[in-house]
Amino acid sequence: METLTEHRPVSGLVVYGFLRLVRVSQARQDALVASLTEYCRSHELQLSGVFTDRDASAGPASAAFTGLLDVLALPDVYGVIAPAMSHLGPKAIAAERGRWIEAVGSRLLLVRHRLGERHGGEPDRAGPQPHPPPVERNG
Repeated sequence: METLTEHRPVSGLVVYGFLRLVRVSQARQDALVASLTEYCRSHELQLSGVFTDRDASAGPASAAFTGLLDVLALPDVYGVIAPAMSHLGPKAIAAERGRWIEAVGSRLLLVRHRLGERHGGEPDRAGPQPHPPPVERNG
């Protein structure tokens, strides 16, 4: 068992993906799954499955999210990966789902996060950094 930067023991690096895909083409779905897969590969995580929520009218306890919570209760599951917080649903539902993920002892990993935030929705203490000025090239 290794201790990661959050100073808690981790016995496995198994994660499950979650996508909210309402009226999304197959090509877009494939690209999102590929981005989750690549993120996991580059961070040495094992993507064991992807839960997909396709019901825009479902509340926080949709069938897909309930299934996700069930697997998070399994031993050796580290957390959930999503492309962005919006994949957990509209703001209020996403916030509630984030609390539920945390309540079961799992991490929420985001491939993309809002400007000024680190992974997991935590504020970046340094704040947004200005972009450097463009480099001019002669010739």
